[in-house]
Amino acid sequence: MSNVNRKQAALDYHSMGRPGKIAVVPTKPTNSQRDLSLAYSPGVAEPCLAIAANNEDAYKYTAKGNLVAVISNGTAVLGLGDIGAVAGKPVMEGKGLLFKIFADIDVFDIELDTKNVDEFVNIVKAMEPTFGGINLEDIKAPECFEIERRLKAEMNIPVMHDDQHGTAIISCAALINACELINKNIEDVKIVVNGAGAAAISCTGMYVSAGARKENIVMLDSKGVIRRDRETLDAMKATYATDRDIHTLADAVHGADVFIGLSAADVLTAEMLLTMANQPIVLAMANPNPEIAYDLAIATRNDVIMGTGRSDYPNQVNNVLGFPYIFRGALDVRATAINEEMKVAATKAIADLAKQPVPEEVNLAYNTNNLKFSADYIIPKPNDPRLITEVSVAVAKAAIASGVAKHTIEDWDKYRETLRKRLGQDDAIMRNLTMAAKRNPKRVVFAEADNYKTLRAAQIVKEEGIAVPILLGKKGKINALINEYGFELADVQIIDPVEEMESERVNEYVEHLFVKRQRRGLSKLDAKKLLIDRNYFGASMVQFGDADTLISGLTKNYANTIKPAIHVIGAKEGSRIAGMYMMLTKKGPIFLGDTTVNKEPSAKELADITVLLDKAVRKMNVSPRIALLSYSNFGSNEGNTPTKVREAIKIVHNEHPEIVADGDLQANFALNSDLLEANFPFSTLKGQPANTLVFPNLESGNIAYKLLQEVGNAEAVGPILLGMNKPVHVLQLDSSVREIVNMVTIAVVDVQSHEKQGN
Repeated sequence: MSNVNRKQAALDYHSMGRPGKIAVVPTKPTNSQRDLSLAYSPGVAEPCLAIAANNEDAYKYTAKGNLVAVISNGTAVLGLGDIGAVAGKPVMEGKGLLFKIFADIDVFDIELDTKNVDEFVNIVKAMEPTFGGINLEDIKAPECFEIERRLKAEMNIPVMHDDQHGTAIISCAALINACELINKNIEDVKIVVNGAGAAAISCTGMYVSAGARKENIVMLDSKGVIRRDRETLDAMKATYATDRDIHTLADAVHGADVFIGLSAADVLTAEMLLTMANQPIVLAMANPNPEIAYDLAIATRNDVIMGTGRSDYPNQVNNVLGFPYIFRGALDVRATAINEEMKVAATKAIADLAKQPVPEEVNLAYNTNNLKFSADYIIPKPNDPRLITEVSVAVAKAAIASGVAKHTIEDWDKYRETLRKRLGQDDAIMRNLTMAAKRNPKRVVFAEADNYKTLRAAQIVKEEGIAVPILLGKKGKINALINEYGFELADVQIIDPVEEMESERVNEYVEHLFVKRQRRGLSKLDAKKLLIDRNYFGASMVQFGDADTLISGLTKNYANTIKPAIHVIGAKEGSRIAGMYMMLTKKGPIFLGDTTVNKEPSAKELADITVLLDKAVRKMNVSPRIALLSYSNFGSNEGNTPTKVREAIKIVHNEHPEIVADGDLQANFALNSDLLEANFPFSTLKGQPANTLVFPNLESGNIAYKLLQEVGNAEAVGPILLGMNKPVHVLQLDSSVREIVNMVTIAVVDVQSHEKQGN
């Protein structure tokens, strides 16, 4: 992606729709005059009086207990430096977004237009009644040390400068595990820290807390090795000054066991790496380009354990492994500080998690089935759903044990379950599927490539590494659109089926289609004419392995789009074809079927659709809980539909007892586990709501997903075509670019699944 396109894409992302990345959302009903009178005057007086009598009640009656301030003065923004408070606001909003999606913590970002330490400290102190915690961000050294020290001493809520301690906690976990992996004692390893800013100072302090000895540590700044005989040396750097007769990075790394990079790109050369001790540990964390490129490091030494700040290589040292969960644990016990004990607990929890069996959704996201503790996996992946329970619980326990918690948790199992429920799986499931697709991208044919939305989606999946696009259509029109909108698709294959009509592969396509449809009145000439249609041509490419999957349907109705795929590819042997939507809701994903194919399925066909949905949902690493819907609950009403649904569930229970499914059920009982258990405690679905809904006919399924989409504000991903012999997926008419990208992602993961199964 060119710098121009990347710049515009970033600007478009932040400006589209409602500007920015975060918003305030009401959490109480506001749809009546009574609601408003309770929310504000006169009802609001009651919680005000209660808090006036007992300030701790602010945690009971307001959002304070789940509200963190992300505060910066913009003096050290990412890799941009001192760009000012207002220019740093997009970064602070982004930090707020990460707090929310990973730990369900609400955030106000606050940008202070001051470089004066006293003024900064006084402003933040004055805001203590508002917030449950303070996350300091992007403040330059050495002021950041003094600001954090004073705020921690003078405030009675958790305060943490994440640039320092987040990196320290994550990198320390990586260092502990790397040392364990190669049987080196952290007390004995010789460590070189290249960089002497806030993060470097804090990281080094954390390593010392973990057992590293100061005499084994050498630190460098832009002037070289920090030595005691340097004339001007601030107190922080002096802590790690050395008397050894070394001056350069090359001197320092000779014989060293560990290199910690918190500095600049490409400062550690291959020659320097070769001089390090056996099985060297290199954590090169400069972003976006590390102190030594990952590929260069592993090509130079096959015994190196390598970590970077990048997501496209193993062992990403990413602060998101820590700060959301550290604050989550601190807030939940109303900690008055984030102390050393809590940071050590977080470090240990992260390190220990990497040594536990990896959940399947993490393997899925990285397109593997064997992630385990090794040189390429010394710290957990950012998408690991266990981070919120393991790290938050460890931090909360440490806060209680160290005496800084105002609230004690008695039932830790219940607390863990509360943490799990905090995170809806709507965005998470697409993030995991996207990561899985990127690990093994596939060739995707776009049948409607002469359309702006299609080309924009092709550009995105190409630059994100999700898929390798193949464009079908008139080359002149496609190239004109590419030039008009500046898409970087020059190296993408463009095929015009009309130009291919005399090619050898079209002869194969024609013969195949003729053989399949000759007893349906199709001649060879008719077959050749049909292949001018891009949907027939694209389906034939997939059938013959010239592409891996097909995406179409943006400009044609569903029936006309799916027909070519059925004619050319068809269903798996012994299977039927059905359509499924994944609806991304605030409560997590809900899977709906059949919404697009089978108009009035019989009981046996409903049972078959149920089995298809069960398999499809499992592929997304979600445990399906299936409700077969009707206007009846377990025979409470009679009629053709309830009878058919009851017969279908009997077939499912008899032939597939492993499937968790029940019916006939009304939708509200299926989705409300309390309502279901109170009235029908015998149901196999009791305990948790259904996440997969089977509709008795196409009409009800189609109406339901469109209502959810428009009224329920759910994002629709689909229709996902089930039961095909090879992966083909059909878009909704006039899908958005985002919806096309989501469907391409699903299609790529579907191909990967077919390959694993040998289909």
